[in-house]
Amino acid sequence: MSISKHIDPETLIREGKDKRHVHHRLGGDSSRVSHPYNARYGTDSIPKFRIPSKGISSDAAYQLIHDELDLDGCPSLNLASFVNTWMPEHAQKLMMENLSKNLIDQDEYPMTQNIHTRCISILANLWHAPSSHQAIGTATTGSSEAIQLGGLAMKRLWQERRKAEGKSIHEPGPNIVMGANAQVALEKFARYFEVECRLVPVSVESKYRLDPNKAMEYVDENTIGVYVILGSTYTGHYEPVKEMADLLDEYEERTGHSVPIHVDAASGGFVAPFANPKLVWDFKIPRVVSINTSGHKFGLAYVGVGWVIWRAKHYLPKDLIFELHYLGSVEYSFSLNFSRPAHPIIAQYFNLIHLGFEGYRAIALADLKNARLLSRALERTGWYTVLSDIHRRKSEGLLAKAVAGIDEENSELYEEGLPVVSFRFSDDFRQKYPEIEQRWIQVLLRARGWIVPNYELPPGLENIQILRVVVRENVVETVRHILLRCLTVLHKFLQLVDRLFADIVEITQDLMDRDSSVHSLDTLGKHHDRKTDHVNLGRMEEGSGSQPSGTYAKQC
Repeated sequence: MSISKHIDPETLIREGKDKRHVHHRLGGDSSRVSHPYNARYGTDSIPKFRIPSKGISSDAAYQLIHDELDLDGCPSLNLASFVNTWMPEHAQKLMMENLSKNLIDQDEYPMTQNIHTRCISILANLWHAPSSHQAIGTATTGSSEAIQLGGLAMKRLWQERRKAEGKSIHEPGPNIVMGANAQVALEKFARYFEVECRLVPVSVESKYRLDPNKAMEYVDENTIGVYVILGSTYTGHYEPVKEMADLLDEYEERTGHSVPIHVDAASGGFVAPFANPKLVWDFKIPRVVSINTSGHKFGLAYVGVGWVIWRAKHYLPKDLIFELHYLGSVEYSFSLNFSRPAHPIIAQYFNLIHLGFEGYRAIALADLKNARLLSRALERTGWYTVLSDIHRRKSEGLLAKAVAGIDEENSELYEEGLPVVSFRFSDDFRQKYPEIEQRWIQVLLRARGWIVPNYELPPGLENIQILRVVVRENVVETVRHILLRCLTVLHKFLQLVDRLFADIVEITQDLMDRDSSVHSLDTLGKHHDRKTDHVNLGRMEEGSGSQPSGTYAKQC
């Protein structure tokens, strides 16, 4: 007989408080925040979900918010995210000095606008635009906004061509082609801007990414473009841009219909040019008309900056450019946002001139080296199968014969991709331990501070669940440098990769031990999503959104 019962922590806290005279009570319910230093600062509790009638001192407000945010996870241990979590002290100083600047106000902040222009020219040159002076682009909040702009430009150019040919732009209407592994931002463009989204199924044979030959089955005269991803969110694989472009070249020769490519290089745009400079994926390919990237991912800036670049000005229709006259001078805007903080752009420029090509290359190679280390170690346990390929040599048979003279750290020897490790239980492990659920690894790692997501592959492969680790720059650093405030100093000489692998092995071994206390985890799912006092306030209920159609719409 179960003796457990439902306990509401908020109710118990409220009932356990010292009682005051009714005339002096302020409410005492769970909708108020009690400051941990009330006596020190002489403050009362404040409401959580409405503005207080009387404010508190800045010291008290800081301490209150600071202490609440201490309950967040440690960013350095969030291996689910591609977003950069560290910048040098001088970069942070520059950002603080320029927090109040608005990028859109070009007349008031001309040097800030110059820095913005320099970043665009640097990226256009890095991605081999025919002329960095003729290329055009803009900073964005991130890749999501950049993808919308790239898609809008392709849609508008398609509409102009259709009108010039005397054809309808409404029947049957525009469509855009992408792999089912596309990140949710790509599908957002299609849905928000009324473009039919044609998702190309992915498979094990296509390496969980877009298959160019399969994609051609979805292309027709109403296709405004193809989104090709340089770095799949699921497994880190680069999609074959050159192969897709060659097939579209042949298609145009046969039909006369020109279908452009937008490369979503949210992550790969700051990895491929440095780690794999020989890879052909960018503006070297004439059919690539625009490219986006996230400065706050492998561009190594703090969150809040992305970029979109068009290979030449005529690929950005004038209809999307707005001329402004009310900020003191004639200015031009072609972003979805108007006001935009300038400090993320300044942080990006700091990285570009501080690191230079060799600095970015060194970091990219170190990330890939550590991702290869983790991949090999996982596979050698026999418990895991690694789906990402950056640790696999391009010509395994040929290279295996060459015993000497091979530099194993040479990234050109390996399959190109992001420093991402996607893995799952091996078939042998699942057969031997069918009762062990892979999602338990995610939950048990979270108990040790790590955030490593477990999720399904796209439709068609949704029966396969994978765990994924994004190896960012901080994963290379020692625990002594990063984790003093997050873990203990016991492992201060271990690298994060070593510590992560050791934890994965220890947790898996515990699960395999049927006498272990962590083996019985079938109830974890009932308690994993911890309820909070504001779980229903300001949040949508389950089922409020539309059903996913295949694109990745989970934490990324």
